[in-house]
Amino acid sequence: MTLIRMDWSSALSTSIGAAIGIAATLIADRNRWRRDLSSRALEVRREAYTEFMTAMNEAGEAIRAVSLGDHSGDASMDSVVREAFRSSGVHTALERLRLVAPPAVEAAAYAAFRSMRHLRDHYAAGRVPTEATAHSARMELERNFQTVRDLMRKDLDAAPD
Repeated sequence: MTLIRMDWSSALSTSIGAAIGIAATLIADRNRWRRDLSSRALEVRREAYTEFMTAMNEAGEAIRAVSLGDHSGDASMDSVVREAFRSSGVHTALERLRLVAPPAVEAAAYAAFRSMRHLRDHYAAGRVPTEATAHSARMELERNFQTVRDLMRKDLDAAPD
């Protein structure tokens, strides 16, 4: 009876090489998936931030225009200003932002939103943009706008490429 001896070293080397190749491919795919996921999340935040800031600007312009007399009809200043604010879409934009923004950006955006509502209330009460109280409310809003812009920029720049 003759025994055939096999050389297992080449089979073992091939198996180890294949395992290393498969592991490397899986790691590369996972890293690519994470990068793609991060890129999509960044784009979603960028869109939410842009939508929010645009809606806030539209709300500000609309309520300012109404406060300066750019409206028609017999409706009260209060109802016209509030309708201008509501129709800007700022509530929807804020809620979208709150779903995707990190806590610091969300808090700053909400502070800016509250400042805009405060300004809206000044105009709804019949104050005009040239009054000191309205000017003070606008300056508060501008400070909050700058804070939220800075935090948004920081968030968008901090994301991996």
